[in-house]
Amino acid sequence: MKKSFVFSGSGGQGIMSAGITLANTAIEMGLHATYLPEYGPEQRGGSAKCTVVVDDGAVVSPLPKQCDTLICMNELAYAKFIGDLKPGGMLVANANRIANPYERSDIKVIAVPVDDVALALGDPRTANIILLGILAGATGVISRMFLAEALKRKFGKKLAVLEMNIKALDKGIELAEDK
Repeated sequence: MKKSFVFSGSGGQGIMSAGITLANTAIEMGLHATYLPEYGPEQRGGSAKCTVVVDDGAVVSPLPKQCDTLICMNELAYAKFIGDLKPGGMLVANANRIANPYERSDIKVIAVPVDDVALALGDPRTANIILLGILAGATGVISRMFLAEALKRKFGKKLAVLEMNIKALDKGIELAEDK
């Protein structure tokens, strides 16, 4: 059950945080996982990408030739990495920041205006958690229970932040079920 995920966007959008949360959650579930971050040369606001590979056996290579799922937070990331998505794969896209029509017919596309959803929930910083919820709901690779536990470990001392992130996670799962 080897699955590979590429999270992409700009620095500050929670790309690395979402990737490491996915990898840690997979490990907590008893799976094997690798996390490989990549940064652009810019100091701030530059490109951000990380690759997560999850498998029920040992992960031999942390860099697949093509990924099963591509998560894009903005237009630049979409343009740069859409070719890395294998045929039959899934694109999870932030429809607020990707105006380009999704030109590939050989992939499944889940396009959600994640920025608007996060703002409606009350905190625009939760967009990456909404995407994790969509990923959990759409792929079934990671469970809501384990993701919620990961969020508790991360935000446990900040009750209001934890509650907002759990709300964002559940909203993402709900959005995936609607697609």
